[in-house]
Amino acid sequence: MKGQKVFLKFLPVFFLFGLFFFQSCKSKKIPKDSPAFTVIETAKSYRGTPYRYGGTTRAGMDCSALVYHSYYAVGINLPRMSADQSKLGQKINLNQVRPGDLLFFATGKRKNQVTHSGIVTESVKGDIRFIHASTSLGVTEDYLSSRYWSGVFLFAKRIL
Repeated sequence: MKGQKVFLKFLPVFFLFGLFFFQSCKSKKIPKDSPAFTVIETAKSYRGTPYRYGGTTRAGMDCSALVYHSYYAVGINLPRMSADQSKLGQKINLNQVRPGDLLFFATGKRKNQVTHSGIVTESVKGDIRFIHASTSLGVTEDYLSSRYWSGVFLFAKRIL
């Protein structure tokens, strides 16, 4: 009974601490009128679309088609292939990455050749989440910090 009273006495403190802690871990919301918001929402609308090499529709698409369609939604006409997309925009450090930026990867045999791309959907204290078309899962979101993706990551670019 005495333990309950002590707990109840400090409940407001725990509540405020929890509210502060969880609020500080949230990512900043992207304004709905921002091009990045439209790019990300467009990409997310393709979630679950199966992977198809060279595919450009909801029936099946590859990673560069996802990037192409997502940026096209804000009037930016990117090249169709990841390697060509990677030649545009401004190269940025990972600590500068924000939603809407592009990530490029070397998933093939050549360790420096761009073969895959994705769009940053969230960046919270260096924990970067991105959406892409995975060969095994189709359009999905992953964390750059995962063992696989961090191992094949090449660089980030800003187009917006």
